[in-house]
Amino acid sequence: MFRQLQQAASFFRQSARLMVGVPDYDNYVAQMALKSPGEPVMSYEAFFRERQEARFGRGKCNTRCC
Repeated sequence: MFRQLQQAASFFRQSARLMVGVPDYDNYVAQMALKSPGEPVMSYEAFFRERQEARFGRGKCNTRCC
């Protein structure tokens, strides 16, 4: 039962982070290990920066600004 509570808490934490726009680095690392085991993995800082740029644009003016 304790394990089920831990899994539920983990799912809730991941869902809450995704709702507010915080990317899931642990999921990224797991997917890279599974699908591209020989490729280098970005650091958390580089991953976060890349996700922010993908979400908000790379300095381009789009419909979200102004």
